Amino acid sequence: MADGYSVLAPVYDRLNDTVDYAAWADFLEACIERFGSGTSGTPKDGASILDLGCGTGSMTIELAKRGYDMTALDLSEDMLAEADVRAREAGLDNILFLCENMCCFDLYGTVDHIVCCLDGINHLTNREDLLECFSNAAMFLNPGGLFMFDLNTPYKFKTTYADRDYILEDDGIMCCWRNRLNKKGDVVTFYLTVYEENEDGTWERTDGEERERAYGLRSIKNALESCGLELVNVSAGYDFAEPDETCGRWYITARKANS
Repeated sequence: MADGYSVLAPVYDRLNDTVDYAAWADFLEACIERFGSGTSGTPKDGASILDLGCGTGSMTIELAKRGYDMTALDLSEDMLAEADVRAREAGLDNILFLCENMCCFDLYGTVDHIVCCLDGINHLTNREDLLECFSNAAMFLNPGGLFMFDLNTPYKFKTTYADRDYILEDDGIMCCWRNRLNKKGDVVTFYLTVYEENEDGTWERTDGEERERAYGLRSIKNALESCGLELVNVSAGYDFAEPDETCGRWYITARKANS
C-alpha cells in the first residue's frame, strides 16, 4: 500500500478546495504583527518563511505572492512536483522547494518564521518525532520568530474522525476515506482509495494509508518549552476566537526568545 499523500497528490487540491488560503494567510500575517518580536517580519523587510509539510504548495504560493521569501519542504516527491508546477504557472521565483523530512530537516540558513498547515503536526505520531520537529524549528528560527501551526483536536478525533467512512466526489474523481481510531482514542488510521477517470473513460484505482495522532494542549506546550519555544496563543479560528471543548482545530502560535 502506497503512502497516503502520494496517492492524494494529483487530486489533493480538488478535494480541499473549500480551504480559504487567503484568509488563513491574513491570519498568519496578523499573528506576525501581534506576536512577532523579530527585526524582519514583513515582506518589505525581506522576511523569510519556511512552510513545513507544504503539500501541493497552496499556502507557500499564497505567501510568496505577498512577497515573502519562501522555503517549502515536504517528504512526498509527488506533492512537491505538483507544488513546483503550480508555482511556475503562477510565475513565482521566490520559492525554494526541498524534499526533506519535517522532523529532521536541514536548511541553508535561518528563517524569520515557520508555518505548518492542515494538521501536519498531527502526522507526527510519536513524541520523539514531535520533539525533533520542534527542536529543529527552534534551531532554524531567528530570535523573536514565530512557529505557527494548526492541530486537529482530541475532540475531533473522537467525533468527526472516530470509526467513520467518507466519500468525496468531484468530476472524474472519487476518494473513499475510511477512518479507524485506536482503543486509546488518540491515533487514527486513514485508509484511502482514490478512483481517477482516464481520458478513455476507464477508471484507475490507487490505495494508500496515513495516520494522525491527537495531542493535548498541555503536551504541546511542554514540548514547545522543552525545545526553547514559548506558546503565545491558541485560537479556534482566523478571528482569534477562544477555543472551547468542542473546538475541532487549534491554531497555535509559538515564539522563539529574542536571546
